[in-house]
Amino acid sequence: MRLNALLLCREHQCLRTLSAGLGELGIEPDVCASAPDALELLAQRYFSALVVDFDLLSAAQVARMARLAPPERRPVVFAMIGARTDVADSFQSGANFVLYKPLALAQVSRSLRAGRGFMQPDRRRSTRLKLETLVYLRFGDARALPAIVLDLNEEGVAIQAADSLPSAQLPLRFILPGTSHLIEGTGEVVWADENGRAGILFKELSASSRRQLKNWMAKGNKKAATRPTTRPQKARATVSSAH
Repeated sequence: MRLNALLLCREHQCLRTLSAGLGELGIEPDVCASAPDALELLAQRYFSALVVDFDLLSAAQVARMARLAPPERRPVVFAMIGARTDVADSFQSGANFVLYKPLALAQVSRSLRAGRGFMQPDRRRSTRLKLETLVYLRFGDARALPAIVLDLNEEGVAIQAADSLPSAQLPLRFILPGTSHLIEGTGEVVWADENGRAGILFKELSASSRRQLKNWMAKGNKKAATRPTTRPQKARATVSSAH
């Protein structure tokens, strides 16, 4: 089984150097140009490695989300940094290795070889991994915040975010796992903990979203281990505040 890597990068010269270094080790690359695209791919597929250009908007968020994955799905994270990025910031965001720009093939090959021993093979050709999905939350006028869906039922959703969530009523949207159906509506954060886990109770969903969610549940997708509205041990209670 082959190793694979997701490259979040827009610079052609960097991509050429990365592709050459990955090719030397037989690592198959996939390239995306935006943080939302990278997050969607990470939620849907397994990657042995993740290379993130920290000069791109929300790059640090992608690295943090990748480190939230369970150990068997966690990629080795390489941070590409330029003169404007602090090395400490990249490690705090979850990077395992740092690549300094402008990239040199010798540096890239050396770092990839060091990280290769920690990479796990692409399992797309053997065991099918549990499909996960992202939910996008919007707090006020801030940029939409992505989080991983952990559990889901007709009442609400349990999520894992990169940071602790405030109490709020907020717009949300996500794709039902294993489908192309978009669920949109408003939810209320009813519990949250300091590790970024939270439970969101659905307050308002569009009629089509309610119907799709009900059909999805009726087809046997009822394996949620924790009700989203049930606060796990040590999670802090929140007090909702409507916007």
